[in-house]
Amino acid sequence: MSAPVSAGAPRRMLVTSALPYANGPIHIGHLVEYIQTDIWVRAMRMHGHEVYYVGADDTHGTPIMLRAQSEGITPRQLIERVWQEHKRDFDHFGISFDNYYSTDSDENRALSERIFTALHDAGLIAERDIEQAYDPVKEMFLPDRFIKGECPKCGAKDQYGDSCEVCGSTYQPTELVKPYSVLSGATPVKKTSTHYFFKLSDPRCETFLRDWVSQLAQQEATNKMREWLGEDGDAKLADWDISRDAPYFGFEIPGAPGKYFYVWLDAPVGYYASFKNLCERRGLDFDEWVRPGSTTEQYHFIGKDILYFHTLFWPAMLQFSGHRTPTNVFAHGFLTVDGTKMSKSRGTFINANSYITTGLDPQWLRYYLAAKLNSTMEDIDLNLDDFQARVNSDLIGKYVNIASRAAGFLVKRFDARVQDSAMNHPLLVRLRDAIPTIAAHYESREYSRALRQTMELADAVNAYVDAAKPWEQAKDPANAVALHETCSVSLEAFRLLTLALKPVLPKLAESVETFLSIEPLTWADVTVPLSSARPIRPYQHLMRRVDPKQIDALLAANRQSLQPNATTAATAADTAKSFGANNTSANGESFITIDDFAKIDLRIARIVDCKAVEGSDKLLQLTLDVGEASTRNVFSGIKAAYRPEELIGKLTVMVANLAPRKMKFGVSEGMVLAASAADEKKEPGIYVLEPHSGATPGMRVK
Repeated sequence: MSAPVSAGAPRRMLVTSALPYANGPIHIGHLVEYIQTDIWVRAMRMHGHEVYYVGADDTHGTPIMLRAQSEGITPRQLIERVWQEHKRDFDHFGISFDNYYSTDSDENRALSERIFTALHDAGLIAERDIEQAYDPVKEMFLPDRFIKGECPKCGAKDQYGDSCEVCGSTYQPTELVKPYSVLSGATPVKKTSTHYFFKLSDPRCETFLRDWVSQLAQQEATNKMREWLGEDGDAKLADWDISRDAPYFGFEIPGAPGKYFYVWLDAPVGYYASFKNLCERRGLDFDEWVRPGSTTEQYHFIGKDILYFHTLFWPAMLQFSGHRTPTNVFAHGFLTVDGTKMSKSRGTFINANSYITTGLDPQWLRYYLAAKLNSTMEDIDLNLDDFQARVNSDLIGKYVNIASRAAGFLVKRFDARVQDSAMNHPLLVRLRDAIPTIAAHYESREYSRALRQTMELADAVNAYVDAAKPWEQAKDPANAVALHETCSVSLEAFRLLTLALKPVLPKLAESVETFLSIEPLTWADVTVPLSSARPIRPYQHLMRRVDPKQIDALLAANRQSLQPNATTAATAADTAKSFGANNTSANGESFITIDDFAKIDLRIARIVDCKAVEGSDKLLQLTLDVGEASTRNVFSGIKAAYRPEELIGKLTVMVANLAPRKMKFGVSEGMVLAASAADEKKEPGIYVLEPHSGATPGMRVK
């Protein structure tokens, strides 16, 4: 037999995933990260390491406060309800948190204050007066995404307070022309307020971060960090505004009435707060885990969009507040569905709970995403046709099929007991020899390699069964010994394949362990084969196939109607009245008349060419066919969301009667329409509108 899997001396690990914002449901884009983390955690636990996986809801900030107001409840009532929903979804998908907590906790308040005080004592907190936009109706300072107006660079209307989606320029919200509050429609006034800043530009931070970056496992992350850090002596790091003014839902800064910690300060501290709560319940020494020089390990799994916070601010905050720094930060890419951004109109912005309520097995998604995931930050795609085909082929046709073909004969003919002498068959030696490599792939986050190798082994097992033909062996009593060997080898191979799949399919592995009458599998069990001393149980169905009707039901459940109804309109009117504004929408934006709308010439356009604009970080240059004698040239600030080749050939909607505008890179002859969240820092993403495929270039949208 091969040597047992060994991961060296037991290790002690604290593992986290990014904290989901308590302002909306969990969707499949979120699940990429939690499934990736959970697989890694389970693989590490199977080595016998001491691993704690903690998480929490990110609960503070202006969006939480405003949503609670709109629902007529308190922020705490909102976050308590959302916590229940998030925890339900994570449990359904087998996310094995040791503790799932909230950033609105006593532990987080105390730790945030402790870290702030330590940074202040270290001379890394500065107080500065800054000029901000203030809503005189709502009586509050406005975050960038709650202000709109005309771009100060190109004049485009209805642009957010931090960047223009037309010309790609960035600016301060106070620079907007004709600004208005998204909340009330009122014109903001400029007010000065004292804010607190973490001095990331301090030479001590730069020196520390230049050294710390060398330990990052991902080359892409290292390169990005070095880009942000710049050359020695020429660092590009900016100080970080860590305070917000009342009204604000969060923790008040000690000794600073009316000033609150910005959510991005107390959210990462929430990792420690969740772990501290766990330590108190389990009798663990929290300080021993987080002190400088601790022999414990600390890993953060995150999306690549928040790399800046987790590789600059967070480690620097920890370093200079008397805490250990992360062992590593692992970033992943975004999820697309059927090759494009998730879309509510197409039903591919899939809510996690809808996946459950439409009857799909969470293990199917765990397997499919794992088969796509690797150690890089590249994006992955959920192709729903491929999802169905791969699950049915790999899990049912290759894996489960092995047990169903062998178990019946073993139970009926051989008293449900394996043939001990068969446990040294060359096929089984091959599988056992492969397990350490598969385990190593999991630790290095190369899940796609682990599963590819596992399915290659499953193919070899099925080839063995096909060659032995147990259904033919069973016809002649003279073949009893051979049949017994075939069934025994098949079921031991099935056990080893289950071991290889257990981090990905924990629920199915548990069912197999019961079926085979064995203890919960660990990597060390690679050399502990099935034994005649323990008869297996009668085979029962382990997993069903994906039904195409289930996919249709899932898309239907998530397809958002674009038609307003009377209830929506009434609610908008009531909300406008409650804000004390006349002729405003539910979001505080002014209503327009049908005559105003008729002035806008919206046309269907086909993107016949697209390319990046040299010298611009945000712009793509689109060549549009709008059914005219010649094409239109349009510049659009969507470079962060799309690769040029993704857009070529797609239909979209453009404003065709927008006056041509001369820009630095050329003349823009219109505007393509795209959607984004009110607060893109919490819900990042830009989504170019895509009309139904039956539309043709030049059609009027009305």
